[in-house]
Amino acid sequence: MRRATVMMAAALLFTGAASVAETPADLVTVRSRIEASDYRATGQLVRVDASGGRTRFAISAKGLWMDGALHTLIEAVPAKGAAVDGKDEPLRLLLEVRPDGRDSIRIFRPHAAAPQLLPPEKWGDRLLGTVFSYEDLLDPQFFWPEQTLQGGVMFDGRACDLLKSEPGRLDHTSYSEVRTWLDHSIAYPVHAEKTLRQGGAVKEITYYGLRQTNGVWSATQIEARMRGQAGSALWIVKRGSAKAHLDANDFKPGVVGRFEDRP
Repeated sequence: MRRATVMMAAALLFTGAASVAETPADLVTVRSRIEASDYRATGQLVRVDASGGRTRFAISAKGLWMDGALHTLIEAVPAKGAAVDGKDEPLRLLLEVRPDGRDSIRIFRPHAAAPQLLPPEKWGDRLLGTVFSYEDLLDPQFFWPEQTLQGGVMFDGRACDLLKSEPGRLDHTSYSEVRTWLDHSIAYPVHAEKTLRQGGAVKEITYYGLRQTNGVWSATQIEARMRGQAGSALWIVKRGSAKAHLDANDFKPGVVGRFEDRP
């Protein structure tokens, strides 16, 4: 369990081991943005192999901050000729991210009597065979206890603040550190580099098409690739709502697990 912070309840900000005064301003903004999550989005997840071949999955996502956690529901539907874990059927993921590290990932499948709780040692597995992992959907690094701003840098013509995030000893993660380039003017990620604990390989994630809708910033496309390796993955957002007016009923396991072929 992470070290307690006496300021958390009063400030509604998540500082890990630091006080509010010590928390980088950019991180305060990022955490506050996560707290305000209430969105829907639909689009595609595209797996790009080493030869440039593409496999597409229809993706829908919705997220809501409630009860001290970010709840995210993701559904992937294979395109014709594609498959989810070898089966041509939809897959749903229910994720919860909490500032104290009590994160969870549950997998729902048609015909299954109950969801599968994904163990932390599997969080680094590839999502639908793409470069994205299950943990990349959680993005827990913004709540890790060690957060350091490493100065101003440029990325793709943007002035950014470089944030280094390191997990605590008890945090469940497949990464040893994550470096995030935050746009200096809006504190939104434009690039991230995640170093794997096993082997030290670096995953590069780049955010494109930043836009503001109803006061909320988002990206229209996210690309992931392993440094030095061919192939990549694209998360493409086609439609969405920044203020979706979701509630707890949208994330109840009994509702999430109700596929068309099951009452």
